[in-house]
Amino acid sequence: MTYNDTLIRASYKQETDHVPVWYMRQAGRYDPEYRKIKEKYSLLEICRQPELAAEITMMPVRKLGVDAAILYSDIMNPVASLGVDFDIVKNIGPVIDNPIRSKADVEKLRPIDVDKDLSHIMETIRILDKELQVPLITFAGAPFTIASYLIEGRPSKSYILTKTLMYGEPEVWKLLMDKLGDMVITYVRSHIENGGKAFQLFDSWVGALAPKDFQTYVLPTITRIFAELSDLNVPKIYFPGVSSGELLPTLKELQADVIGLDWRVSIAEGRKRTGGKFAVQGNLDPYILTAPMETIKQYAKELIDEGIQEPGYIFNLGHGLFPEASLDKLKELTDYIHEYSAAALKNK
Repeated sequence: MTYNDTLIRASYKQETDHVPVWYMRQAGRYDPEYRKIKEKYSLLEICRQPELAAEITMMPVRKLGVDAAILYSDIMNPVASLGVDFDIVKNIGPVIDNPIRSKADVEKLRPIDVDKDLSHIMETIRILDKELQVPLITFAGAPFTIASYLIEGRPSKSYILTKTLMYGEPEVWKLLMDKLGDMVITYVRSHIENGGKAFQLFDSWVGALAPKDFQTYVLPTITRIFAELSDLNVPKIYFPGVSSGELLPTLKELQADVIGLDWRVSIAEGRKRTGGKFAVQGNLDPYILTAPMETIKQYAKELIDEGIQEPGYIFNLGHGLFPEASLDKLKELTDYIHEYSAAALKNK
């Protein structure tokens, strides 16, 4: 079997035979086989077992035929190395034992030590580098999104405590952003050194900010992360999360290759707002997967037709897969994306 580098080429706006596709949270609870594993082990327990984490990472590649694997992990994993105690609680998400509330709390965060604390994740990446015939995408949580968990103590809808610190103590906020930026840079660099072939920076909740506040309080750190990782010869993806369409025009100077879009902004509009500089990824509403297959295919067709108008398009969802999604529908959708896009590109 030859190596499938379609995602790499699309990320660099190079010619491809078909539109590459992968799905956020593609190694997850929609798969009955994975649900059985989760009956025995928690997410964090799986992450500490490289062979098992690698197997789960590869499952959707085998079952769906996607063009990339995404590392089975969690955005909170590197936070443990900073000295933060947390757990991933069922039906809640990350829960922090001692949320950050002061400058002293931020100062206590220690530098990340990948070799000491996260060697199991690097071992998983090395296993996958040997086994996979598609690129392995690794990932990190972006500083705002991580900060929102550290400050709120759990997932939030209002981010009131996060914004209170951000607006009220900007120097403390900057110190936190700097420390989390350093964490991301060190963590991602280790991923690529151990065999990662692309990386995505997840900023799932930064769409909660106004563009002015994003530019003031967050974008400088995002810019620094991509600048300091610009020497890595792999595709670099920034996903500014849900409801982030108004932030897109602020991203034009990022040293990234791909911008992920949620479903509220069209592919054409996403390209326009980012100045046409980047490849784009997205952006099917995950819940369209509840529809009849013909409806799903119609939405996919429209996305592909729009995406291939310019070089550099990767099919994905606008956010992660949900547990009730159908494995069979995903397989059929993946096949359709490959077949339809191959024909459409040939006839273009």
